[in-house]
Amino acid sequence: MDPRNLTPREIVAELDRYIVGQASAKRAVAIALRNRWRRQHVAADLKDEILPKNIVMIGPTGVGKTEIARRLARLAGAPFVKVEASKFTEVGYVGRDVDSMVRDLVEAAVKLVKEEEMERLAGRAREAAEEKVLDALGFGGGAFGLGFRGAMQRVRGEGEPERPQQGTAGRERARAQLRAGTLDEEDVEVEVAEKGAPFLPIMAPGMEDMAQGLNDMMSQLGNNPILSMLGGGPKKRKRRLKVKEALGVLTEDEASRMVDMERVTREALDRAQNAGIIFIDEIDKIAGRDGGHGPDVSRGGVQRDLLPIVEGSNVNTKYGMVKTDHVLFIAAGAFHVTKVSDLIPELQGRFPIRVELEPLRREDLVRILEEPQNSLVKQYVALLATEGVDLQISREAIEEVARIAAEVNERMENIGARRLHTVMERLLDEISFDATEKRGQRLAIDPKYVRERLASVLADEDLSRYIL
Repeated sequence: MDPRNLTPREIVAELDRYIVGQASAKRAVAIALRNRWRRQHVAADLKDEILPKNIVMIGPTGVGKTEIARRLARLAGAPFVKVEASKFTEVGYVGRDVDSMVRDLVEAAVKLVKEEEMERLAGRAREAAEEKVLDALGFGGGAFGLGFRGAMQRVRGEGEPERPQQGTAGRERARAQLRAGTLDEEDVEVEVAEKGAPFLPIMAPGMEDMAQGLNDMMSQLGNNPILSMLGGGPKKRKRRLKVKEALGVLTEDEASRMVDMERVTREALDRAQNAGIIFIDEIDKIAGRDGGHGPDVSRGGVQRDLLPIVEGSNVNTKYGMVKTDHVLFIAAGAFHVTKVSDLIPELQGRFPIRVELEPLRREDLVRILEEPQNSLVKQYVALLATEGVDLQISREAIEEVARIAAEVNERMENIGARRLHTVMERLLDEISFDATEKRGQRLAIDPKYVRERLASVLADEDLSRYIL
């Protein structure tokens, strides 16, 4: 199923596989994603006039705001970045420049497109890697031998390793063995590109982008073919690896070499501009228009700096100019102290769609533990299965975990579904530690076990604040 052709109902159904509840937020993002597909099919003269309807999600922490945006981007194959509004400050104050969120989006787009291109080239890259491994094993140019292990066996007077004959026929038989995995444990010496530590100059706060630019410039100089001829450029070194590992390393090197970075850059810029999603978290932390000095000035300044980015402007990146007119912005915040109306009017107008996410009830926590494909219960069962432990958590035990998590959220700060992580970790701490000694055992978790493991922590108010 092509995600670009999903209807809003199908998009919501896909989100339901990972996120419990929050139907109104799912509907809003599903419509926003579908409108992008619709925009691509309208007349050219109207296409540029249709702007995305940016969204504000209002709700407490841990109810699924970030996860909805991240899953939406993954579903659409779109570049996605999450930024925290509180990390930005008005120009002139110490902090990150708001333009950096667009540069981060382009970096995410380049990484996404490059990975797709490398995956597309994986077959050719694997074949090229096989040729290099076969040469290194001695099946090229009439050379003799089957790698380092075979040579050592001959030196020690041990039996000759079984190997195909030399020549074209021998090389093809060796290739068949290579693909069958019978040569995986052979030692082989191959030449691979050396990945040195990045050049990271010491920069003052807020100058991370300049540091990254210098780092990229040094990398580009390293890839200059003229410098390579003069002895510069990316260094290669010989490494002795197992055949299986060498194939993986060489395949990645070959795929990187085959990628047309100019084409990747063009595609990445287009995707960032027309499909990119920027998630601005904690936008409520910069709300507020009153006050003429101190932090209020900086909050208002950040809003004014954000405004042209959200409205649509040109941002210069190392890959070229990027227009933000058709980037989808999703903002989120708890808005416990402030309200959306506390944002400056111009910024409010750029987020016309507002959805309120519901706080999670005990029933929701039960569903979160059970239903999603990546639920915590399924994760712990899978993790312990790697140790040969059969973990069985009863429905009643899951309900007890949800009850305790909801109780702790009420007594202390409500952090939503994130509380389940701390409760489950505390619950299974002993089993996880002793798992290696319990191989082959079946461990059943019932409500009694849950209460025994967590009762002492819950009874001590001060201790529970630190642990749960």
